Amino acid sequence: MRILGIDPGLQIAGFGVIDVAGQTLNYVASGTIKTTHMVGDPLPLRLKVLFDGVREVVARYQPDQASVEIVFVNVNPQATLLLGQARGACITALVASDLLVSEYTALQMKKAVAGYGKASKAEVQAMVMRLLKLPSLPGKDAADALGLAITHAHVGPAMARLAKASGLSEKMDGAYRNGRSR
Repeated sequence: MRILGIDPGLQIAGFGVIDVAGQTLNYVASGTIKTTHMVGDPLPLRLKVLFDGVREVVARYQPDQASVEIVFVNVNPQATLLLGQARGACITALVASDLLVSEYTALQMKKAVAGYGKASKAEVQAMVMRLLKLPSLPGKDAADALGLAITHAHVGPAMARLAKASGLSEKMDGAYRNGRSR
């Protein structure tokens, strides 16, 4: 199975692609989609760049599933709203590409990858490098995206079994469907 992880951001969105065979994780690709050069441009144009960028990544790497970070509420409400819109553009691109999208918090990802929910960015980078046997540290945004893909590789099957055992359907917005708990 091939999993695409997306770490959404309005200026920089990270992506990471891994292949999963049983317990074996193999690195495929990672990088960023940037709108930093468009800071003065209207928001809809920046969202289109994110949407098109995610669609391009999907077309190039042909993932089977995707995972996206759940946005946390920030101290600055305006920044939270902008991040939410960027996240929406990324999720819409994934769904428009007919991918099943699972969602995980940063805390869930850090716990799954580094064993500690409050791990630093550097710790996540180091663990992603180790788990995927990379020759060097990935960038911060790409590392978070790879971490989301790794999280889904580890947690996704268990969540699917839990949903099936509890009678939650794929289309139902259930308590533990696709890694998101309410």
